[in-house]
Amino acid sequence: MANIALYRESIQKLLTRYAGYRTPRENVELQKIFDPEHDHYQLMYVGWKENERIFGVVMHIDLKGSKVWIQWNGTEDLVADDLMALGVKKDDIVLGFLPVNMREFSEYALG
Repeated sequence: MANIALYRESIQKLLTRYAGYRTPRENVELQKIFDPEHDHYQLMYVGWKENERIFGVVMHIDLKGSKVWIQWNGTEDLVADDLMALGVKKDDIVLGFLPVNMREFSEYALG
């Protein structure tokens, strides 16, 4: 269970860091959504650009069992590397955005 506490903290640190980055749009904010009870974590864009609604997930990470599932990464950054730098073991990271049959070709856990 010690890893789970570390992994929750690592995910929250990562999303907090990304939320601190400035968004290129004036009326758009980055919102952190943390649900540690169910282990769902997201970073979202919310706002307006003139008359256009801006709303979407930037990053979605779940904890399932003892694994960190990267469900969505809408950035150009290697989020798995960022998580490893924060103490998450490579064998505990699942690239959930990949189809199951493609995960075996990644360096990470299958799920």
